[in-house]
Amino acid sequence: MKAAQLFVKALENEGVEYIFGIPGEENIDVMDALLDSPITFVTCHHEQGAAFMADVYGRLTGRAGVCMSTLGPGATNLITGVADANMDRAPVVAIAGQGATTRLHKESHQILDQVSLFKPITKYATQILAPEIVSEVVRKAFKVAQAEKPGAAFIDFPENVAEMEVPAGKQPIRVQTAYTAHAPAAKLERAAELISAAKAPVILAGNGVIRQGADNALVTFAEMLHIPVANTFMAKGVVPFTNPVSLGTIGLKARDLPWFAFEKADVVICVGYDMVEYHPDMWNPNGDKTIIHIDGLAAEVDERYIVAVGVLGDISNSLRSIALKAKPQPAVPFGAVRRAIEQDRAEHSTDDAFPIKPQKIVWDLREALGPEDIAISDVGAHKMWMSRMYRAERPNTCIISNGFAAMGIAVPGAIAAKLVHPDRTVVAVTGDAGFMMNSQEIETALRMKTAIVILIWNDSEYGLITWHQLRHFGRPSHISFNNPDFVKYAESFGAKGYRVQRAEDLLPTLKQAIADDTVVVIDCQVDYGENMKLTNRLKALTSPL
Repeated sequence: MKAAQLFVKALENEGVEYIFGIPGEENIDVMDALLDSPITFVTCHHEQGAAFMADVYGRLTGRAGVCMSTLGPGATNLITGVADANMDRAPVVAIAGQGATTRLHKESHQILDQVSLFKPITKYATQILAPEIVSEVVRKAFKVAQAEKPGAAFIDFPENVAEMEVPAGKQPIRVQTAYTAHAPAAKLERAAELISAAKAPVILAGNGVIRQGADNALVTFAEMLHIPVANTFMAKGVVPFTNPVSLGTIGLKARDLPWFAFEKADVVICVGYDMVEYHPDMWNPNGDKTIIHIDGLAAEVDERYIVAVGVLGDISNSLRSIALKAKPQPAVPFGAVRRAIEQDRAEHSTDDAFPIKPQKIVWDLREALGPEDIAISDVGAHKMWMSRMYRAERPNTCIISNGFAAMGIAVPGAIAAKLVHPDRTVVAVTGDAGFMMNSQEIETALRMKTAIVILIWNDSEYGLITWHQLRHFGRPSHISFNNPDFVKYAESFGAKGYRVQRAEDLLPTLKQAIADDTVVVIDCQVDYGENMKLTNRLKALTSPL
């Protein structure tokens, strides 16, 4: 048995369903071995798209998504998606072919030190130097990638090692799942004491709640103790927006409605909170909040994040234990903030202006989708509106890249989401710029029979950058570009295309696109004049309390 064959058997042992990637000369032995494997190789058009697919697969399943490339330029094309997964805590194993070990010591065609290249953006990066270590390397890569906090691992596989014979008896290593310990009783007691003594507590829920599947425990905790919850961008849906304890999403670099609850709070309970999303400078500027840190791992060091108690262990177990020990609030505080947020989200829901206001687009999208359906947001001005306005009811139904915040994730990410959940509607919500970065994967979606809807917010410029430039300098700089005819572009792939020409047509068009059950592109003109209006409005915002 060749090392490449053992390598594929080791991937099968890890439960790998899909490998997203592009074949090349230096990974041909692995590609050949995959012909005899139940693993589906999803041939992509760009390695970045492949890495984003693995990224979203990892977010939605908790199991490592796998992407593969050849050496050199193939490997470097993986980098953005791998870095995104690592910073956004999505488990991914990236694999790249490599030249023969006999030429790594010298200047040679397409040769790079790929392990050194990937080390800063992964939890683990290594090279397979001998066939007998294949099983150990694969098992460690998956173990590290999937362990809390999850992230990316990288395997460099030289072509001459891949074709070597494996010593007799070598087999994949049995998969073992790490056990998440329970928090010490003294920490649980101390947290319950602080919560019982609080006058105005608030919960800040982060992506760790989703990773650990602790959303039900969090809802029960908040309802039992009458404590409101604000979630980060990547934790949308951990508490249904329709639940009265929800304060919606917090995370803008500006004072927004949920911020007023944090301004008045004396105790902030951070559950599964990743500082990479929303820095404590924003919600604890004076460093005067009593912070309770409930997570699987110790808190990051920051002068604005000095914890009164760290409750480390299984999040669900910790929340249940504390809820049974703590004294509930007489009523859920910050009710006025909740009411103001509800009113804000409905603003412009019936607006018939064209181009369409962002608030209206988000409202209609929410109306078109069921509670379990999935929206994959790209990065751009639309991301800020989706993050702020989209009323998520379930975890992992509004996927937002917010640690690394990489443009181009929506289309490939939607393909992965549809492979994971073929029974759900999946919509890629993207700006025109982000769409054009990986629009070639429309062909991949059609070939894989992944019926996705691609909703393009069209403004022919880098809208988020325009927003920042106007805020800082009052004038834009080099942000405009021209787009193709998106309807004809979609049709050239064999997909369907629609152009929205009136605000009242958006919702019916979304419903028709979903019913079409194929890949559909919707070109929707957006009025980003609302961006600066929101900036000015937030500056003038007064507390509803």
